[in-house]
Amino acid sequence: MTGLDPEEVRSLLVRLGDRIRDIVLRDREGKSAGDLSAVVDQTAADTIYGIDRFGETAVLEWLDAEWPRSSPVELVMEGAEERAPLTFPQGTPVEATRFKCIVDPIDGTRNLMYDKRSAWALVGAAPQKGPETRLSDIVAAAMTEIPVRKQTRCDRISAVRGAGRSGIRSERIDLSTGTHEPFAVQPSRADHFRHGFSSLVRFFPEGKALLAELEEKLWDEICGLGSASSPVIFDDQYISTGGQFYEILAGHDRMLGDLRPLAYRKLGYESLLVCHPYDVAASLILEEAGVLFEAPLGGQVDAPLDTVSAVAWIAFANEKLADLARPVIHRLVREMLGS
Repeated sequence: MTGLDPEEVRSLLVRLGDRIRDIVLRDREGKSAGDLSAVVDQTAADTIYGIDRFGETAVLEWLDAEWPRSSPVELVMEGAEERAPLTFPQGTPVEATRFKCIVDPIDGTRNLMYDKRSAWALVGAAPQKGPETRLSDIVAAAMTEIPVRKQTRCDRISAVRGAGRSGIRSERIDLSTGTHEPFAVQPSRADHFRHGFSSLVRFFPEGKALLAELEEKLWDEICGLGSASSPVIFDDQYISTGGQFYEILAGHDRMLGDLRPLAYRKLGYESLLVCHPYDVAASLILEEAGVLFEAPLGGQVDAPLDTVSAVAWIAFANEKLADLARPVIHRLVREMLGS
């Protein structure tokens, strides 16, 4: 027995997300972009910047003070690998913990440290199964917006496994007053891709040409490129997996995908930044909202709850869009990425 039901876990994760947001907003005050973007560490998973330390500290302090001692938890978090295992109450043997919590305190660091676009605190928790604990075991998840300086409102969304869309809680928070206002999560109901946003991740120069070639072939086959007087597929490279999740949950984007692990393998790159399990810690929310979140060749997106495994994924806002694009994507991935 884990000692906490999924709703109780959800409540804890929402509170943790709020704490991360509040500490990051507080601690960045008076700091320049140079301060926030200073490289402070380099891990196997990512570069750690000055602003990242604010989020990490918030997580450690909150878990130590607030997580129920009757249900000990192991923390998996980017930037804390050298201190692993991290358990709360501190010193609890991993085998005595009841939950494993995976956290990305600031997903979208690069956007936030230059005050360009919101980042997201992503958290998910699963019953402890040791090294066998996987994304598919997550029972509750939350994503909390960390806004740019000029923004006074932010969103948070949470879900529990098996509750469906009615179990999703989505709120808009006025940071100046503390008031909460519910809003509806509604992925796009469009039955075509024309005149809408759909993208494959190509944030960085490495692999950009290969991924762009694959995407151009995808849209040429589906829509016929150059057949209209102006472009009909719009691209948005939001450098945050959590941010991308929000865009598809909000109905802004119709399809999103991250094929970097496959492209980098094809090109012989061994250690470039890709999506990791902590980046998709909140993918449960997509699934509960009816988004089709799947592996590039179909099937479940799954990985160990760690900080190093590469994760590739495709998300379709609805089944009709998936039916249009899925067969083409599968063929192009096999032909161009060797998978």
